[in-house]
Amino acid sequence: MPSSHPGAAATHTPGTVMDRGAEITMEEAAPGTNPAARMHLREDLRRIRCAVLLCLLSVLVLVLPITYLLVGHLRAPSSCAGQVTEERGSRFLKQRAVDTVTDTLSSAEKPRAHLTVKKQDFTTTTTTGNHMPILQWEDKRGLAFTKNNLSYSSNSLVIPVSGDYYVYAQVTFRGPIENHTKPISVTQIITKVTDSYPVPTNLLTGTKTLSENGNNWCQPIYLGAVVSLKVGDRLMVNVSDIKLVDYTKEHITFFGAFLL
Repeated sequence: MPSSHPGAAATHTPGTVMDRGAEITMEEAAPGTNPAARMHLREDLRRIRCAVLLCLLSVLVLVLPITYLLVGHLRAPSSCAGQVTEERGSRFLKQRAVDTVTDTLSSAEKPRAHLTVKKQDFTTTTTTGNHMPILQWEDKRGLAFTKNNLSYSSNSLVIPVSGDYYVYAQVTFRGPIENHTKPISVTQIITKVTDSYPVPTNLLTGTKTLSENGNNWCQPIYLGAVVSLKVGDRLMVNVSDIKLVDYTKEHITFFGAFLL
């Protein structure tokens, strides 16, 4: 019995060593189980991923400028149309800015004024470009007022805010008809003066012919309209004959404006 164990051990040991060597050789030969092969495979996959990312980035770099150029080309109008569009856009923005200012004002905050007639001082009477006398007005007493920076200065209403205003004036003329052989006429003009344009502009004009109706006559002329005005514009009333203006009642001869 004891002599059989060494022989058995001697017989089985070489076979076991050979089997293990064969297994190691098989593992080295099999790429799926070889660590070196797996490392190479990982490196190849990493290189492939990097190459794909570089390709995608290159495509994006090329696509973005092309897209920008195409969008710019589609938006760009022709030269003439572009100028018209820019001019319209500029006018729209300016008007919108004015509208924004006026829209933010409540009715109580909007500039307005109502002037009434007073006895004229002929020693200080002046004329404008139409060579007609400028009427002088009362701006504080009685029915007269000026509010929210629409001021009265040098026989003129001075506009404080650009916008659309309703401008009005009524002048009542009264007097005898001295010459019975032919009719006479009276004229009233609302005039605008701006710093940028030295020549006065006639905004509204009214003329009435007076025929013989006895020795005395009375004729009112009313003018009123919506007018677009700018900051600093000055409004005044001219008459053909300042001596014929009836200044006895403030409700028959008046002048005013208010922002819409």
